[in-house]
Amino acid sequence: MTSADMRSYLHFLSNCQSMQELWTAHTERMADYGFDRLIYGFTRYRSGTSLGDPEDFIILTNHDKDYTDTFLGEQHYANAPMVNWALTHEGASSWGILAAENRLKDLTPAEMRVLDFNLSMGVTAGYTISFKSISARSKGAIALTARRGLSQQDIDAVWKNHGRDIHLMNNIAHLKILTLPYSGPNRNLTKRQREALEWVGDGKTMQDIALLMGLTSATVEKHLRLARENLAVETTAQAVLKAAFANQMFILEAEV
Repeated sequence: MTSADMRSYLHFLSNCQSMQELWTAHTERMADYGFDRLIYGFTRYRSGTSLGDPEDFIILTNHDKDYTDTFLGEQHYANAPMVNWALTHEGASSWGILAAENRLKDLTPAEMRVLDFNLSMGVTAGYTISFKSISARSKGAIALTARRGLSQQDIDAVWKNHGRDIHLMNNIAHLKILTLPYSGPNRNLTKRQREALEWVGDGKTMQDIALLMGLTSATVEKHLRLARENLAVETTAQAVLKAAFANQMFILEAEV
């Protein structure tokens, strides 16, 4: 990729208006370098013993459903060696370190089961990028899986020539993703729920919100209750915070 092409692509990423637009372009761009299957993950709710509720993760992937149903659906990622690497490191790493760890018997039985599953699904070579954390509770990473038929040695050669550019493009994509609206399963807010939360975030009282929305206080409370249920939180303050984290508040409505 020429410098002009790189500038053009980074400008495009920075101006994407939807997660789908960004992800479609990014998967196509990474495929140009031999990485044809990606998994991006981000959590804001990490603790010492958990990555948080999977329904609150931002997950983007173009892997086959057969793979994601097991790796994500059955939470194999919790024992994935490169996920564990990403939780304690920042930067990029070749999956070649797994072969070294395997030779030294440093992998646990659970990690070995994940490796065996990946092998059966053709997920055998690639790179993982662990992004710089913005808080103690947040973590983001992306797994770049090499195209079938490419060895780790092959993809290491690609990285040697283009790794800085690939790393930069993924960093920019990650930073842009954090600005875009995202809702996990059953986390969508209706327009009224979002509007009520926005007024709460502005410090308005229930009476003020009812007047501003042209509703009764009871109806406003109903919208807030449903918003709390959709976001799986107990208080309205928590709902405001979670909706803000997911960029679901104060967003521009798409023109139709």
